[in-house]
Amino acid sequence: MKRCIELASNNIGYTYPNPLVGSVVVYNNKIIGEGCHAKYGESHAEVNAINSVKDKRLLKDSVLYVNLEPCNHYGKTPPCTEAIINNNIKKVVIGSEDPNSLVNGSGIEKLRSSGCNVSVGIMNKECTELNKRFFTYHIHKRPYIILKWAESKDGFISPIKSVKTLGKVNWISGEDAKKLSHKWRSEEHSILVGVQTIIDDNPILTTRLVKGRSPLRFVLDPNSRIPVDSRILSDSSKTVILSKKENKLIPNYTKEIEFGNINLIIESLYNMNIQSIIVEGGTKTINHFLTNNLWDSIRVFKSNSEIGKGIKGPSIDFKKFNLKNIGDDKLYHVDRLIS
Repeated sequence: MKRCIELASNNIGYTYPNPLVGSVVVYNNKIIGEGCHAKYGESHAEVNAINSVKDKRLLKDSVLYVNLEPCNHYGKTPPCTEAIINNNIKKVVIGSEDPNSLVNGSGIEKLRSSGCNVSVGIMNKECTELNKRFFTYHIHKRPYIILKWAESKDGFISPIKSVKTLGKVNWISGEDAKKLSHKWRSEEHSILVGVQTIIDDNPILTTRLVKGRSPLRFVLDPNSRIPVDSRILSDSSKTVILSKKENKLIPNYTKEIEFGNINLIIESLYNMNIQSIIVEGGTKTINHFLTNNLWDSIRVFKSNSEIGKGIKGPSIDFKKFNLKNIGDDKLYHVDRLIS
């Protein structure tokens, strides 16, 4: 099962809205085939693992391991249960059950009814952690939410902007922290900021410092304040401006949603099939999530430099946070257990 998790982990960020899945085929305690689900729309892990076995005659006496329950429905690809049954595999070991209502035990039931010996729950904790975004989306009916920001030693996320500095990023964290932030972005389905962050810093919110896909970018802009020359509107990565009404200056970017409280915004993201979101600012936006206890992970970089005065970061007690050094910065982080 460890190898299944390793295989699946290689594709984080590329399989949305599908889960991360790896699979191995074992014959006489030796791996004779393995595969993973590399990208949405492509073959699933179990099929790739089976296809990688050179001598198909061995399959009937082999064990197939997979970290998530095999699917039992037609989507972009046929059901994985069919591939397992059609290849006469008689024993299947599964890490965790699939919470998706399209599966939700039906894959296990199908395999057992066909005569397969099915074991479930092997390394269940690790398998659930691997797909924490997928599980949160299907169980709690919302995206997995990460709150992330950087602040100075004295607790400011930015100095006060002047006419000269408006629209320019003031970097607080160092290069190592910036690269790690971009890696995190590459792992998530989407990224979200408030419109004031766009006005103040004019960020592009991509993964340009690392290899990996850029997330879908959301901007909370209820009153259509975003400058039309913002960098976030000028490249190939997709951007969606969430607003109360269509912005006639950038109609192709605007999606009208109901504002009022943060839960309505989260509901809109869920209805758009967004499995995870990393919220990067500003303070007002992050505080909405904190006040409503809407978060699964909090990650805060704290630099060794002071600003003196400026925009205060979100107010939070770091006593129960984990701490590690990232270059010259300190990273305070905490994650909730998936339930």
